[in-house]
Amino acid sequence: MAKRKNDNLSMGEALGEFIRENRLQGGMDKVEVRDAWKNLMGNGVNNYTTAIELRGDTLYVALSSSVLREELSLGKSKIITMLNEELGRALVKKLILR
Repeated sequence: MAKRKNDNLSMGEALGEFIRENRLQGGMDKVEVRDAWKNLMGNGVNNYTTAIELRGDTLYVALSSSVLREELSLGKSKIITMLNEELGRALVKKLILR
């Protein structure tokens, strides 16, 4: 069993340390990217989004509308910039729409 530290930590610091020690950041990134996509794209795009997956620095988004896929592909770089601003760090470098 791990020794207890007598340092007073805030809840945010304690959670950050837990995530770091248990190497959970990759999973947290996947959840944060999904939430950022839903917040930025709104209901119109989310209704046609069937899957969102982050692999490495590439975001794969499956869409059920080919017309919407073509429309979004014209603004890929802007979408990537908006997602990274929402996340607060450069997590997504490539966007693939399927």
